[in-house]
Amino acid sequence: MTFKPVPAPVAAEVSLGDAFITTRVDAFINWGRRNSLWPFPFGTACCAIEFMGVVSSVFDLSRFGSELVRFSPRQADLLIVAGTVTYKQAPVLKRIYEQMPEPKWVISAGACATSGGFYDCYCTVPGIDEIIPVDIYIAGCPPRPEAFIEALVQLQAKIDGEAGKEQKVVGV
Repeated sequence: MTFKPVPAPVAAEVSLGDAFITTRVDAFINWGRRNSLWPFPFGTACCAIEFMGVVSSVFDLSRFGSELVRFSPRQADLLIVAGTVTYKQAPVLKRIYEQMPEPKWVISAGACATSGGFYDCYCTVPGIDEIIPVDIYIAGCPPRPEAFIEALVQLQAKIDGEAGKEQKVVGV
């Protein structure tokens, strides 16, 4: 019995064709951030009810990658303040904001969170931007679910615009 040598396998030529993409690292990271926002709802009034409608199947916020509503600030990167904020709630709101990891964004939903609304009393904060920085404001009393979606689209555009911008490093 004689053994014949087995020929070495011929390397197949691989063509990448149209499957090859080039991009900048910061643009790729912002693409991931834009399409996977995890909102933390801080709802205190009727605006929070409208936000509940946004995450329902009728408006389907999951089309924008934001269906994973988190109820822990350490797992969220988008704070949605929907409703009236009183001075007694202000330290709690600030603490929640500070517990969120970087990068983080804030949406102020409705007239009450944005400017204090129709309340003209000593206990209502006249806009949450006195407590925490706000990225997007939503008008209305209460704002329609379409306004929430428009705010999310505007925030995604803002995150896209952060490409090339210095990212804040925490803990160094």
